[in-house]
Amino acid sequence: MRLAHSPCPNDTFIHHAWTAGLLDAAPEVELTFADIDITNTACARGDFDVAKVSYAALPYLGDQWRLLPAGGALGRGCGPLVLTAGRSGLNGATIAVPSDRSTAFLLFNLWMDSLGGRDVRIEVVPFDQIMPAVRSGRFDAGLVIHEARFTYREYGLERLVDLGEWWEGSVGLPIPLGAIVAKSHLDGEAITETIRASLDHAWTHPEDSRDYIAEHAQEMSPEVCRKHIELYVNEFSRDLGEEGRAAVERLLGGAAALGLVPETRIAPPWDGHPDS
Repeated sequence: MRLAHSPCPNDTFIHHAWTAGLLDAAPEVELTFADIDITNTACARGDFDVAKVSYAALPYLGDQWRLLPAGGALGRGCGPLVLTAGRSGLNGATIAVPSDRSTAFLLFNLWMDSLGGRDVRIEVVPFDQIMPAVRSGRFDAGLVIHEARFTYREYGLERLVDLGEWWEGSVGLPIPLGAIVAKSHLDGEAITETIRASLDHAWTHPEDSRDYIAEHAQEMSPEVCRKHIELYVNEFSRDLGEEGRAAVERLLGGAAALGLVPETRIAPPWDGHPDS
């Protein structure tokens, strides 16, 4: 089974026991590390069997894929930030974003629409280059994700808005960030239980994955790694649940209403009946 997820600490923490062969009876897996801007388009081409993608990519994946209710990133207090080097508004701004097919970008556009829209120019930039580019003046603002919320002050940047706080205050639901999807012909229930077993192992035996996480953490400090896992790995990582599904439907429904994504319905994978 071909699995793809990012090298970020939350993903390596969740999936380590599975990919390291620590689970009895789990399917053998071939792992590819790839950030979601890669997996979003790779899955649309049919690559991989199970992958971490942005929730914003779901409308483009079609019936060949199903959302799994475990292993993803959805929560509170973990939203993307819009950063500047002191600028107080965005009219006429050039803004660096990590992807134009991401939850962060959808949230940014929903927020902008709530303000009545703004005259801005968008440029897609690898996320690890955004803060240095805003600091240098190449961009007026940057939309950042991941561990950037812990480190942006080191670049002398200021938070213009926390899109997570805005979303939670507006709709009262958690923020859907990254989703685990599997090809629809596979046994979604079995894969879900494997992911849950891997997460349970990580929670019970965190020392087993500590070195592995650090090896792939892209030079994050141990403290930032710890905060990253605590923020992005939570009860929704084990089970999306009704609240999580409601959050996904609200996000994608709002984005579709603005013409940002095609309309879609979120079908559970474990019984094959989209209307259940």
